Amino acid sequence: MSDEAIETFARELAAEVEEAIQSGDGSIYSEEEFTRIVLDRLGDEGAIENPTLLWQEGNFARTKYKITGYSIPDDEERLVLLTTIHTGELPPRALARDEILTALQQAMKFYECSCKGLHTKIEPSNTDASELARHIHEAREQISVLRIVLLSDGLTGLRSIDLKKAFDGTRIIVDLFGIERLQRILGQGLRRDDIVVDFSGDFGGPLPSLKASSGSADYDAYLASVPGALLADVYEKYGTRLLELNVRAFLGLRGRKSVNAGLRATIRDFPHRFLAYNNGIVATVDAMEVEDHGNGQFGIKSVRGLQIVNGGQTTASLHRAKRQDGANLDAISVPAKIICVGGAELDEMVAAVSKSANSQNTVQPADFSANDPFHVVVEKLANNTWLPDGKGRWFYERARGSYGAAELKASFAAAQKRRFAQETPKDRRFSKTDLAKCLNAWEGQAHQVSFGNQKNFQFFMQTLKDEHPDGFEPDTAWYKSFIAKAILFRTVQSIVKAKKFAAFQANIVAYTIACLSWVTGGRIDFDMVWTRQAISPELHKLLESWVGKIDKALRRTAGNRMVSEWAKKEECRDALRELSFELPEKLPAELAHQETAGGRGSSRSKARNDELRL
Repeated sequence: MSDEAIETFARELAAEVEEAIQSGDGSIYSEEEFTRIVLDRLGDEGAIENPTLLWQEGNFARTKYKITGYSIPDDEERLVLLTTIHTGELPPRALARDEILTALQQAMKFYECSCKGLHTKIEPSNTDASELARHIHEAREQISVLRIVLLSDGLTGLRSIDLKKAFDGTRIIVDLFGIERLQRILGQGLRRDDIVVDFSGDFGGPLPSLKASSGSADYDAYLASVPGALLADVYEKYGTRLLELNVRAFLGLRGRKSVNAGLRATIRDFPHRFLAYNNGIVATVDAMEVEDHGNGQFGIKSVRGLQIVNGGQTTASLHRAKRQDGANLDAISVPAKIICVGGAELDEMVAAVSKSANSQNTVQPADFSANDPFHVVVEKLANNTWLPDGKGRWFYERARGSYGAAELKASFAAAQKRRFAQETPKDRRFSKTDLAKCLNAWEGQAHQVSFGNQKNFQFFMQTLKDEHPDGFEPDTAWYKSFIAKAILFRTVQSIVKAKKFAAFQANIVAYTIACLSWVTGGRIDFDMVWTRQAISPELHKLLESWVGKIDKALRRTAGNRMVSEWAKKEECRDALRELSFELPEKLPAELAHQETAGGRGSSRSKARNDELRL
């Protein structure tokens, strides 16, 4: 990673922050806008699970605290608190040690103060912060890992610090996301880069192993026996981030005859037989440090970019048995195959390994996304479907980073660079997760969208497989309709952003789209939106009048629960589906066209009611 690449990335990010401030859509404070932009992109990359912007600072019992955001992963045994240092300096400078320590300590103090009852002292007007503080206070016995993430446009070094049991028995992990690390994750797409396991430094010595790959192989593979306690410890530190490339999430322990229940019984009753009973794990790494002990013996000193692509059930079950059952894992060993594959071949290798190696639970072919025929066809449609003016297209980023690669290729000639920018500007780029958000929201699955990009995408792919077991091949009409939905979704995003809601903007957007779909019965003239490449001013005005009501409804129905967590519930979806919305006497063109055209199931009398309830 060159200093030039870091500086270029920093200047582009600074320009994006300044543009957002000047547009008036974002915050007037550069530190807050920097945090918002970075959190959105880290969420898209899956580096932080469903992050929420939340600016809160103050004093509690003469203790100063400050956070700029948070994330609550699904397992609820871990919590992520975010803090920010924004210097605004170019080229980026190295942050002083005291700067970093102060920011980290203030974030840690928010957690400590919350455990001690901070929610009772926060101003009632700041309900978002008090809800988070209350959640921490009520869940303090369950939270085993606190991850503090520092975001900065300065240089911090590529460091993670594991403080083990630092406060009240909670394990605290510090991640420094300085500009160089942000460039690696957001600029180069190395989202696994910070998952590091140092066997020598943290676990008493290198992991004994045997090399299994031949000299002619395009990968390195090692066989090892991993202590169960070590595997559980690594899972406690990183959680489901270890399983990002896995084809399944942890399936739970429902049913005494389930695979995971069997794992639990073996861990509890026959730990010495675990190695014999269990298929073990298959892991991929981006890089590894290995020492040769001679006579075919090797020691794996450390690995970077660890991903468990087969054996996620085993790993999570070991951690759960230790955490919830108090199981002793000292007698447990887990067979492991560790594969080091570099470059673009990694995703292909992972898919192949997962398909062929997994035998504990059935894996469906549709679980593999990037090369799924559906996405390949969508990419072809994007490349070949021109806008009504014939001068541009939308760009489908089927493989992460493909837009940047295409942009770079076009930059070698000035004419090609101008043509690429005109035909496929950045604001007409969309990814797989964007596609899933737009379609799931329109289908009324706003609670699924609220889980964040990665889990929502998994839900989308599973639904696609369930509804089309023989495969679904979209056509041009489907594609144009989708783009219209994407335009609608992004318009609502801009409306919500301009309203400057304090928090939960992503939830408001998803539920606004869902409510529009429910109220109209899913009948909008998307051909009109495609032709205009925009929604009408009348529909824009209507949606502007709705978003505030949806924000209030989310907060009201949440009660004492956190809005971000409540929004993930089916009960929340059902509650907001009962909302009533006033419609104007003169309907927006997109709705009026459907009415006059006698669209499927449309009703003029319903549309003309003062309010419409579904």
